Amino acid sequence: MKKATESKSNGSRGSALRRGLVATLGLAALAAEGWYFGRASAVSAEPSAKAEQQTVSRIERGRYLVTIGGCNDCHTPLKMTPTGPQPDMERMLSGHPEQMKLPPAPKAQGPWIVSSAATNTAFAGPWGLTYAANLTPDKNTGLGIWDEQMFIQALRTGKHWGQGRPIQPPMPWQGYGKMTDEDLKSVFAYLRSIPAVHNYVPEYEAAE
Repeated sequence: MKKATESKSNGSRGSALRRGLVATLGLAALAAEGWYFGRASAVSAEPSAKAEQQTVSRIERGRYLVTIGGCNDCHTPLKMTPTGPQPDMERMLSGHPEQMKLPPAPKAQGPWIVSSAATNTAFAGPWGLTYAANLTPDKNTGLGIWDEQMFIQALRTGKHWGQGRPIQPPMPWQGYGKMTDEDLKSVFAYLRSIPAVHNYVPEYEAAE
């Protein structure tokens, strides 16, 4: 009887030890799983944070390039103020105002080559009549349906959509087209970040 009791007692202790070991291993597994998924979440968040930071940096770089590049000089219409004409920033980079219908351009005489409208968004010369384009991200009248590669190709080749008709003067695409890919991507990122303005710019009119 004593041996049977001892055997039973030893069996109970062994069973308890096994249960304890299983519980310990289970807790360790849960801890390891939590660490793994926590680490995985942290790792997956890192690329997202980096991508977001890259986008912000590109937009800020693009803002700088658009500002020093003088894009507002032609693509933001002027308005008259008590101190003279000033850029109308409520229509920033929206191009020639669609409601402003122009009479026929005067013929160039003598040494004159370019005539510009009062808004500084329409230009006449030997090539015809050109209007500053809408550079805002409006999908119907601006760059909203353009993609990054199309934008870069347009400035590299001097062609609308990167493959259409030639971009006419006075747009200095030859200089802008020499920018690095990264700078052109930054300009495009900035243009996609500004307020969209619905403004249909008239088509280019070739010289007669």
